[in-house]
Amino acid sequence: MKILLTGGTGYIGSHTAVELIRQGYDVEILDNLFNSKITVLDDIEKITGVKPKFYKVDLLDVPAMKKVFEEGKYDAVMHFAGLKAVGESVEKPLKYYENNVGGTINLLKCMKKYGVDKIVFSSSATVYGDQGTAELTEDMQTGVGITNPYGETKHIIEEMLIDVAEAEPKFEVTILRYFNPVGAHESGLIGEDPNDIPNNLMPIIMKVSTGEIKELCVYGDDYDTPDGTGMRDYIHVVDLAKGHVAAIEKMKPGVSIYNLGTGKATSVFEMVAAFEKASGEKLAYKVVGRRAGDLPKIFANPKKAKEELGWETELTIEDAMNDTINYLKHDAERQ
Repeated sequence: MKILLTGGTGYIGSHTAVELIRQGYDVEILDNLFNSKITVLDDIEKITGVKPKFYKVDLLDVPAMKKVFEEGKYDAVMHFAGLKAVGESVEKPLKYYENNVGGTINLLKCMKKYGVDKIVFSSSATVYGDQGTAELTEDMQTGVGITNPYGETKHIIEEMLIDVAEAEPKFEVTILRYFNPVGAHESGLIGEDPNDIPNNLMPIIMKVSTGEIKELCVYGDDYDTPDGTGMRDYIHVVDLAKGHVAAIEKMKPGVSIYNLGTGKATSVFEMVAAFEKASGEKLAYKVVGRRAGDLPKIFANPKKAKEELGWETELTIEDAMNDTINYLKHDAERQ
């Protein structure tokens, strides 16, 4: 099977490319390199022995997109491409709607024109909004209480895909709702390395560790949680990538939706302690006020993915920390 990965040089896309290649899939990558580096292709080759064909193309460039599809003759698409900085999405909402929603419309039009009827979409737990409960299941209503335009774009794209599948009986859609990806490949060659200012906990911890950021801001220590800090479901990126392989192997007509998470929540202070234990270094942080819209505790119920895809997580927070530190060491050596 030949698969096009949009945003395939990014954090999750690159790890998924590795797992797909290892399982014998023919992988090609499309990315505008806005938030990733071209050197990732060499790293994928070092890990797998295969360097994916690459197109430096933006999803908003329709003529270039058509050329890719004309040449590629794909069986399926995995759609990772999109802007993802929550804070920036609040400041520049139109930019996010244009890129994420508009880009996906262009992608779906190309898929239809060139007869590609399978898509795995990189969605997010943000689509759940505030459900009033910590444990999230796929059958919950989405789109209520989403607090930022980034999350809204994910919800709109989900709804678009559902509508397209309803109109096109042969269309096969799998929506994967990620929780909080962390870690890096065990080789240390690929990991999270955003070009923009990070918003998520783990890349900030990484940049505090390397001295690029002075200290970690812990947003609130007065939540109703064991240590007062917010708790999230952190999934190792390699487990997440393997979830995509499981998804593509079980594609079927219509829409299938799965949570990809561990089923348990870890607090900010627990993440800090795990990083300190793995690195042997103290991490500078300060407690500041809560952020608007942050919830005390969120975690996935991953039962459906286990039952229908035969997938479940295998790696731990400790694995993620060790792999992250290994990646940081490799990255420092390459500077």
